[in-house]
Amino acid sequence: MSEIQHLETKQGRRIAYAKSDGQGPTIVFLSGLKSDMEGTKAVALEAWAKEQGRAFLRFDYSGHGVSSGEFADGSIGDWHEDTLEVVDKLIDGPILAVGSSMGGWQSLLLSRARPERIMGLVTIAAAPDFTEDGYWAGFTDEQKAELEREGFLTLPSDYEEDYIITKRLIEDGRDQLVLRSPLRLDMPVRFLQGTEDDAVPTSQAVKLLEHVEGDDIRLTLVKGADHRFSDDECLRTIQKMVKVVLTRGAA
Repeated sequence: MSEIQHLETKQGRRIAYAKSDGQGPTIVFLSGLKSDMEGTKAVALEAWAKEQGRAFLRFDYSGHGVSSGEFADGSIGDWHEDTLEVVDKLIDGPILAVGSSMGGWQSLLLSRARPERIMGLVTIAAAPDFTEDGYWAGFTDEQKAELEREGFLTLPSDYEEDYIITKRLIEDGRDQLVLRSPLRLDMPVRFLQGTEDDAVPTSQAVKLLEHVEGDDIRLTLVKGADHRFSDDECLRTIQKMVKVVLTRGAA
């Protein structure tokens, strides 16, 4: 694997990243909420990119992995700032963004902020607007009152530890929504979604497909795949879609 390096951002954060040289466009992996660049999908895609002689970059948002900061202090907007710093300071030329779960939301924000840089997009169980449509919409009146009173909620997780959901995460998320206004993606786009995903329902993937505008956008449903989307067959599917987007983007 590539050596871990660090980027000091203008916001004063220290972002850990691993970058490998190769033929462009640079493939950038955007991890999910509370995930990091050592996740199965990120590491496997890096290995594939190296085999293909492709430039690749993975990184940890602030409050994630080995980057500076605490998770509970962060927000969608903060992690979007981290992504822009990484893209603007570490990468020359076009980018193929690969976003998983919350990283799918980040990839859409990146495509909106830097449309001239993004030559292609692949998402895996993309979760745009989940702070509003998932968390807030699913909170009970009691939970909303607790969030207002305490400034945070603790939610159980199927992964390593519980989620601390802050009032700031919810409020900042409302400033980053992408499904409430037109979103045009003028590049090859491939959305991947498992039918057994219990975090992002298939209906959300269809909603995203129907919302975005563009001439080369496809949604692939993988029967039986869950939110991790990281068994061998799913990893091969991700690699296949990245290759498709690279080919179509170069046409």
